[in-house]
Amino acid sequence: MARKHLTPKSRFDRPVSPATSAGINLASPTPGKKLRSRHVTMITLGGIIGASLFVGSANIIREAGPAATLSYLAGGLLVFLAMRMLGEMAAVRPTVGSFMEYARVGLGNWAAYIVGWLYWYFWVGVIAYEAVVGGGMINGWFPMIPAWVGSLALLAIFVTTNLISLRSFGETEFWLASIKVVAIVVFLAAGVLFALGLWPDTSFSVSNLWDHGGFMPNGFGVVVSSVALVLFSYFGTEIAVMAAAESEDPSKGIRQAANTVIWRVMLFYVGAVLVIVTLVPWNELPSPDIIAPFTHVFQMFGIPGAETIMSLVIFTAVISVLNSGTYSASRMFAALAEKGLAPAVVAKRNRHGVPVLAVIASTVGGLIATVVNFIAPGSGIYDFIMNSTGLVALFVYVFIAVTQWRLRSRMTEEEKANLKLKVWMVPWLNILVILGAIGIVAIMLTTEGGRTQVLTSFIAAGALVLFWPIVRRKLRNGAGADAGTGEPSGAEPSAAEPDAVQAGLDEPEDESDRVPEGQPSR
Repeated sequence: MARKHLTPKSRFDRPVSPATSAGINLASPTPGKKLRSRHVTMITLGGIIGASLFVGSANIIREAGPAATLSYLAGGLLVFLAMRMLGEMAAVRPTVGSFMEYARVGLGNWAAYIVGWLYWYFWVGVIAYEAVVGGGMINGWFPMIPAWVGSLALLAIFVTTNLISLRSFGETEFWLASIKVVAIVVFLAAGVLFALGLWPDTSFSVSNLWDHGGFMPNGFGVVVSSVALVLFSYFGTEIAVMAAAESEDPSKGIRQAANTVIWRVMLFYVGAVLVIVTLVPWNELPSPDIIAPFTHVFQMFGIPGAETIMSLVIFTAVISVLNSGTYSASRMFAALAEKGLAPAVVAKRNRHGVPVLAVIASTVGGLIATVVNFIAPGSGIYDFIMNSTGLVALFVYVFIAVTQWRLRSRMTEEEKANLKLKVWMVPWLNILVILGAIGIVAIMLTTEGGRTQVLTSFIAAGALVLFWPIVRRKLRNGAGADAGTGEPSGAEPSAAEPDAVQAGLDEPEDESDRVPEGQPSR
C-alpha cells in the first residue's frame, strides 16, 4: 500500500515561538546549570588548538616550506565555510545534536545515523589517542610511573570532570584553553618583534620567506597535498557550536563561534606558522621527534626553561582535547539516543544535565582502544581505529554543506531574509566545500598512508551501513514513533518541542523514514 507524506501544505507556515527566538534549546532541553558566556568564549577561542599545531606543524613546514602558510589558509577557508553553514542552521534551532540533528531533519534518519555514529567513533579514537600521548608524557617526566598508568589516570580524571556537571566541564576547559591561548599570543607577539629585529640581539629575518629555495621550494603540488593534513588539525571547531547550545544564551554563543572562526584560524594557525617560517629557515627546522617547533622558537627567544614551559603547554593541549573529546562524544551519543538511533537509556540525564551513561560509554570506548594499544601493540587494532577515523572530518563537512543547501532551498524568501546568521552564495559555496572534500580524498589516495586512511574509513562507514536496516526497523516498530522523533505517529509536537518547523528545520520528508499516518507500525 502506497504511503503518503506527512508534509504540511507549507513547511514554514507555523510561526517561530517566542522561546525559540529567545535562543532556548527546544530540541534537546537540558536541566541544570548552563555554560556561562566566558566558558563558551574560551572554548570557542581555544577549542581549535591542539598538539597538532604545537608539534605537527613542523612536518607540514618541512614538506611545503614557507608556503605551508597557504596550506593552512586553504584548509582554514574550507573549515570557515562549513562552520558558517552549521552556524546558520544552529542559530535557527540550537541543539546539542548539532549537525547530526540537522542532517536528520534535512536528509532523513539515515543521514543522522551515519554522520552521528561516525562522529562519536572519531572522538572515541581521539580520547584513546590523547590518553596514550598524555600517558607517555607523564612517563617521560616521571619514569617510575608506567605510561599505561598515566593514560588510565587521565581517562579517570576527565570522565569524572565530565560526570560532575556541565559547569565542571566548562570550567576545566576554560582554564586549559586559557593556557593555550596565552601561550600562542606570547609566541606571536615575541615572534613579530624577533622577525623585525626589534628583539634584543636579533636582526631582520623576514627574508627567510623567500630565501633557501623560494617561498614554494618543493612546488605547488606539495602545498595542495598538505591541505589534507592541515584540515584534520582544524577538526573540533564545531565543538563550540555544540557547547553554545548548552549555554545561557545559545543564539549569541553560536553566532560568536561561527563569526570568529576565520580570524581564529588566521591568528592561531596561519599566524603561528608564518612566525615559524619567518624566524627559522624551513630546511633547518628540526624534526618534531627531536624538538617541537614552538619549543625551538621559544629557545631562540632566550626564554629560560623554554623546553619545560612548552612541554607543559603541549600537555595542556593534549588533556584539553581529552576533556572536550569526552564532552563531544557523550553529547553526540546522547543526541543519537534521543532520536532512536542509539539505545534510549543512553539519553537519560541526571539533575545536572549530564548524560551519565553516554559519558561512561564514550570513555569505555576510549579505554578499550587505549588498553589494546598497551597489551597488543603489534595487533594493528589500535592503528586501525586511528586510521579509520581519518575521513570523518570530510564526511561531517560534506553532510553540513548538503544539509544547509537542502534546508535553505525549503525556506520562503521572508524566512531567508530573517536569518540572523546567513551563508552567502548558496549553493555555490556548498558545492565548493563538497568538491574540496572530494579533492582532498583524491590527494590522500596518492600516498600510502592516505590510502590506508581512506580504505579503513570506508570500512568503518560500511560497517555502519550494514546495521542501518536493523536500526530502521526498530524506528518503525518503536511504539508508533514517527521517524525516531519520539512523537506518536500523526501527533502534534510535544511541549518540549512545540514547533518542529523552525525556519526550515522541519521533520524529514524521506518516505523511507516515516510511518504513514493512520497505518500501524511494522
